[in-house]
Amino acid sequence: MIRFSGRLRSSLIIGGQGIKARKLRTFLSMISLFMGVLAVVAVQAGSVIANRAMLEDVELQQGKDGTRQVYLSPEGRTVPVALEVLRDRTDAVAMTATRAIIGEPGVKPVNEGGGPVDEPSFGPAMTCDANGCRSVDAGDADNPPGQAVELELVGLTGDIRRFRPFRPTQGQWLDFTGPPSLSPELVLNHHAAKAFTRYNVPAEMRLDGATDNPTPRFIGVVDDGGYRPTAYVRSDELLNWLPAADLADPRSGQGLQVLIAPTATEVEHTLRARLIASGTREEAIAATTVETLERMSTQLALMRWIFLGMAALVLLIGVAGILNVGLATVGERVEEFALRRAVGTPRLLLAGIVLAETLLTGLLTAALAIGAGAAALQAASTLFSSRFPSLTDVQFPWQAGVAGVIAGLVAGILGGLIPALRAARIPIATVMRA
Repeated sequence: MIRFSGRLRSSLIIGGQGIKARKLRTFLSMISLFMGVLAVVAVQAGSVIANRAMLEDVELQQGKDGTRQVYLSPEGRTVPVALEVLRDRTDAVAMTATRAIIGEPGVKPVNEGGGPVDEPSFGPAMTCDANGCRSVDAGDADNPPGQAVELELVGLTGDIRRFRPFRPTQGQWLDFTGPPSLSPELVLNHHAAKAFTRYNVPAEMRLDGATDNPTPRFIGVVDDGGYRPTAYVRSDELLNWLPAADLADPRSGQGLQVLIAPTATEVEHTLRARLIASGTREEAIAATTVETLERMSTQLALMRWIFLGMAALVLLIGVAGILNVGLATVGERVEEFALRRAVGTPRLLLAGIVLAETLLTGLLTAALAIGAGAAALQAASTLFSSRFPSLTDVQFPWQAGVAGVIAGLVAGILGGLIPALRAARIPIATVMRA
């Protein structure tokens, strides 16, 4: 063991001296290898970042992996029972959806039907059943057009960001710790914020079934991944203006949805039992588990392997460059290696000297490629994070660093193995001919 460690140390020392003695040749070898290692690092980092970005987009819409989703039809006492069971809980959140119009009273909204303001042809709200689809009579068909915006109003019993990680862009999120306000605090998504930026409307909110029109307050903007104007509000603040049964409108949005943490199984059992006891049909309770990672793992793995294969081809070009330089170097050092053999240097140590040079070259190239990849990612995060939210505060994946080191070692071994074997087979008689 001591003899082996001594030979290894000698190989590294002599290999390092060889690199210093032939700086230009080493530099040319690193150039040919740099692109290959950088390609491996870029593919691995890109796959990790793309994986996270795809998961984040799905999580905004459906929830984090493992979340239990319960869909309920807002009929009978379903909404009041759900709100009662989930009151003050942090491991489960109920979401109700209804239509709201904010702006001038008695006018038709600029985005009739609640679509994005950039799509004026979105049309009136539609409802579909077994008999087909038809428009919903919202009661304002005869109203003149005016300065008002229609949106989906989502009531929350708690902080939904534990399940759907909304990205805040302005202001603050809803505060569920204090008492409910008579002036509902709203957090808008990007489509709603764009609508209210474009149209200067009065702060008056019309709700179907409300006893009066409340005055809302906008406190923040979030990226929720949605496609239509949406505002989020505390459910208990809506209860100041609407009866519980009217918080969820089956004609608008998702009706009633409950998100439950994977560990809160007793909440789902309690909710199901209370709903059935209140008269809700058991078949009307639909529960699913978010399994995004399992569903997308095959697709992501296939994409990663395809790009790794392309990066391996680029890496082989670098290996060929190291191999070519290594063979030329061994050819120039034939007399040196023969003399070392004559003074008793083992063949294994000669092979180790040549292999150590290529391994050190591969590791140095890997370090440069990893550093360049990390710097490029940091620059991309600084320059393009406003256009691509997934690049905001992104960190260089450690998997990419490991892949770069492995690629450098593999390239060093493959590029130096044949020159090392050739150096070990140089006969002692060569020094006499020299």
